[in-house]
Amino acid sequence: MTIDRLNGIDPVKPVQPIRRAHKVETLEKTDAVSVSKEARVLSDANLALEAVRNAPDVREDKVAEMKRKFADPSYIDNTLLELVADRILDDYKF
Repeated sequence: MTIDRLNGIDPVKPVQPIRRAHKVETLEKTDAVSVSKEARVLSDANLALEAVRNAPDVREDKVAEMKRKFADPSYIDNTLLELVADRILDDYKF
């Protein structure tokens, strides 16, 4: 039994010279990210919300100022009482 070559080497065909590879230009690849206006607004809102959450519930400076004012007997007079009463009524008007 004999097996013939399929697409074998052709002894008559000359060997081709080696071609040198040309140097490929390398391009600098850079990554870029773009953030939408909506994302920036949401980010700012989240930062503000976080600042509010981290703020103390009681403003000690205002409490100290009011304690100082209430300690002065001349601070509470009829004018102040009328002003406070008017503001309370304005909030609860029907």
